[in-house]
Amino acid sequence: MSTSTIQQAATAGTTTSTAAGATTTAPAAPLAHRATALDGLRTAAILIVMLYHLHVAGFEGGFIGVQVFFVLSGFLITSLLLGEQRRTGRIRLGSFWVKRLLRLYPALLVMVAAGIALWSWVGDYKGASFSAGEAAVIALSYTGNLFRSFWDTTQGVFGHTWSLSMEEQFYLVWPPVLVLLFVVRAHRRALVAGLGVVVVGASIASWASYRTPGGGATPDVYFSPVLGLVPLATGCLLALLLDDERVRAWAAGVAGHVGTWVGLGLLVAVQVAIGDDWGQHAWTFGLLLPASGVVSALLIGGLVSVRTPVSVALSWRPVAWFGRRVSYAAYLWHPLVIALLGTVVSGIAGASAWLWLLGTAILVAVGAAYAVEVPIERLRRRFREARRLMAAERSAAQVAE
Repeated sequence: MSTSTIQQAATAGTTTSTAAGATTTAPAAPLAHRATALDGLRTAAILIVMLYHLHVAGFEGGFIGVQVFFVLSGFLITSLLLGEQRRTGRIRLGSFWVKRLLRLYPALLVMVAAGIALWSWVGDYKGASFSAGEAAVIALSYTGNLFRSFWDTTQGVFGHTWSLSMEEQFYLVWPPVLVLLFVVRAHRRALVAGLGVVVVGASIASWASYRTPGGGATPDVYFSPVLGLVPLATGCLLALLLDDERVRAWAAGVAGHVGTWVGLGLLVAVQVAIGDDWGQHAWTFGLLLPASGVVSALLIGGLVSVRTPVSVALSWRPVAWFGRRVSYAAYLWHPLVIALLGTVVSGIAGASAWLWLLGTAILVAVGAAYAVEVPIERLRRRFREARRLMAAERSAAQVAE
């Protein structure tokens, strides 16, 4: 999920053109005063994922951090789309897709180039099902989850790009569906009910799929573009709910405080409950995985609705800065750092190797963010400003005529 998306969603306008076709005046989107807390949540989620990949004791269920990212992404993207529809009366799909590509793809390209160099240096990557070039094409085409789900293959140092694939595939489908629902003037309750059915149905299907005859979980289900959409769809459902002024008012009271603390407590409990033997407890895992999406939604809903010690802590400037500026780079680069330095550092530092690797990965991520993402964002801002100036000059010329 991009930084610009959070900022755009946070500043969504106040003129509402509802799904039923009526135009009313509504408060700004619910992100306006809580975006920094969501940035802080991104920091917590990426650190959990990194500690999981570093095999730190107590974080065996750390891939739950990816579930948090998915819910957050669904929530923010849908809030952005609803805000655009509220302001302009329409959703520009082409602009949406181009912005996402420009925000995410350059950093991915640089990481893949570095990954190919690393792969060539160390030789055939252990456990990979493809050559470096083939794995790179899979990563750049956003199809990693398909290969992992349907063909049970791995892509070496690019294996973690499956989650990026899941998101981008979902956002090829969801925005057009949302536009279609607006075109046919679908009622808000129908949108919420339909998406709720999708979440519940996919959750049940996911749980049933994990109940294999041998009693062990089938990891490929986790990467399924169909069964794995539960957290993304849950985030979209949360955005639709909080887009209603009455729901926001309700969440701004006791409900928001309860959601924050219950969501945080249950998320920690789920993370702890899923140990390193999760593959042998398919029934439990099949329940906890989709449940983590609902729990994440509770926490996110609370964070954007009320001020609590949790939101204050997550809004602390260094924490929010890391989530806003570095989290995407951290996700992209930490597997490469682990692959390149893991064995060497473990031999030198022993039990504390994970700490050195974590610090190195963070430094690399900060460098990558400021070397790649920041310059590109500046170019995008200059381009947008140039377009605005050109549009203003054309308008002035037309008025003069």
